[in-house]
Amino acid sequence: MKLLVVTCLKEYQKKVLEIFKQSGVPVFSATEIIGFKSAEPNNIMDNWFSRGSESFDSMIIFSFTEEEKSDKVLQKVKDFNASHRSDFPLRAFVMPVEKSSSSI
Repeated sequence: MKLLVVTCLKEYQKKVLEIFKQSGVPVFSATEIIGFKSAEPNNIMDNWFSRGSESFDSMIIFSFTEEEKSDKVLQKVKDFNASHRSDFPLRAFVMPVEKSSSSI
């Protein structure tokens, strides 16, 4: 079992859900997050209220799924990013799950 995580701008949410569906990932969770991007590395204590950093409405979408399905999602995300150049590409991560109370 793998933990599949995709982060994206909120406007790409439907595309990510389409990728999950095409890859056979029927069960997932999603939540809205606020992403920050700063052109310069800052000490957070010097910039307590994030002055100078832009914030973006983003999503994190994740699923516990089989390795084959997570590999399909990862490849589709890479393909999407290659054909849609953006300062804010989709980001996908696959992490192993060592133990679980569930069998997928």
